[in-house]
Amino acid sequence: MKIIIIGGVAGGMAAATRLRRLDESAEIIVLEAGPYVSFSNCGLPYRLGGVIDDRAAVLPRSPEWFALRFEIDVRVGHRVTSIDPRAATVTVDIAGTGQVDTLGYDELIIATGATADLPPTLVSDHTFALRTIDDMDAIAERLDRPDVRSVVIVGAGYIGLEAAENVRRRGLDTTLVQRGPQIFPALDPEMVTAVHHELVEHGITVLTSTTVHRVDRTQVTFDDGASIAADLVIDATGITPASALAEAAGLRIGAGGGIRVDGLHRSSDPHIYAIGDVAEKTDHVTGAPTLIALAGLANRDGRAVADAIAGIGEPTAPALGTSIIGVFGVTAAAVGWNETRLRAARRPHRIVHVHPSSHASFYPGGSALAMKLLIDPDTDLLLGAQVVGRDGVDKRIDVLAVAMSAGITASGLKNLELAYAPQYGSAKDPVNIAGYVAENTARALVRTVQWHELAGHIAAGASVVDVRTPAEYDSGHIPGALNVPLDEIRHRMDGIPAGRVIVHCQVGQRGSTATRILSQAGRDVTNLDGGYLTWLAGTTTTHQPTMKEALV
Repeated sequence: MKIIIIGGVAGGMAAATRLRRLDESAEIIVLEAGPYVSFSNCGLPYRLGGVIDDRAAVLPRSPEWFALRFEIDVRVGHRVTSIDPRAATVTVDIAGTGQVDTLGYDELIIATGATADLPPTLVSDHTFALRTIDDMDAIAERLDRPDVRSVVIVGAGYIGLEAAENVRRRGLDTTLVQRGPQIFPALDPEMVTAVHHELVEHGITVLTSTTVHRVDRTQVTFDDGASIAADLVIDATGITPASALAEAAGLRIGAGGGIRVDGLHRSSDPHIYAIGDVAEKTDHVTGAPTLIALAGLANRDGRAVADAIAGIGEPTAPALGTSIIGVFGVTAAAVGWNETRLRAARRPHRIVHVHPSSHASFYPGGSALAMKLLIDPDTDLLLGAQVVGRDGVDKRIDVLAVAMSAGITASGLKNLELAYAPQYGSAKDPVNIAGYVAENTARALVRTVQWHELAGHIAAGASVVDVRTPAEYDSGHIPGALNVPLDEIRHRMDGIPAGRVIVHCQVGQRGSTATRILSQAGRDVTNLDGGYLTWLAGTTTTHQPTMKEALV
């Protein structure tokens, strides 16, 4: 059997090595347009900042290594220009030779990944994307120049945030520009505040609701006419599946530009497969085709497509989109859908916010986590989750991802038996605590409202009661809230206005207790989910300074 793989990074090389382990007799050829294979895209920003000080560290394997270890024929500088499904051939341009070759295949795997989606307004001789080793080298060379003092990063997703952090680590003036109203859209507004503040605390200028109009040699100009200095611009506005080859070959392409595949990664041609960023995935929440560009999925699907070709494949699990990022001292992670997406799709959902400590509060070094669950109100299954904090974020998001995959309900999180020692967690792990709160809301023991709903309830006549201590209240409170500390609430009910009451504390726990006390006394009472901290984070994020204010 002759198998050709187009693309030699994560998915392509995972497929190649798995195929060899399954079949010693197969002829396996990898055609990579660029000069490198099996490099770590995710390490590129950290090489720029010097966190990874050895360039070779992001290039762990060479074509020669694959030939020696696996007898895989890896050909760099070989750009596939066309696919002929009828003849089962590919046409290849060989870099630097002027030679064009035609190769036949029995099975073909397309793993061409995605390309940077450079907007026309960013085009200039000092604008660079950050997708390849060549991109990394070009940016690093510019950053090393003494005349480069200011850098503008356009786009505040994963690559944008990582690039901004690492450029700032060099001591350069760094500006992060986001077209939408908040950075890092994987998180909801109230969850992203800590990340935003961390960037600002480290000297990065963050501009939201800002669109670039033009890039000149020394500055970037925005749509409102304002401008800032820019010796270098990094484009992190997004990526597009590199599916032009597949489309030209007549393969079915989805609405988002990805190659449409079945559960075994077969395209509309049964002898052509597609994996990685170029291919659609099946969404865990809806079962519909989706695009998710993550290295973990590319590697997983590379192994799966090899199994399918070898005749031992099984349908690939739907994609959750589990992801994590570190920005200076803050870690943010997400899985599944966020509230913004659920609301846009008008999909019913229930929400839980909790703010537990990363480990036992009596053990030194703990810090607060912010956790959010998105829950199907009919099935109690998780639709998504987000975790933000300084410690322990990674293991909590991974537990929640496993729970989603396994079909564990939100309330069922309370039953998970998780490792405990004071320096690592709590006897009631943050995941368990989220499960307790989810169970209370599922059973309607406690009714909740969200931070962004509060203003509407107040306008409709609801009263807000702050059950924190007077000192907490004096340090900052929701305008118009009445302070009745929890320990006094049983004896001061007569002072609480008649009608609808919304109670809150700092993070939600005391508010939940107050809700139970007042509801059993016959009052119409609701708890502010996540308490004052969630309300403050949400209202802070949604009232960011304008661009001109930020630049003053």
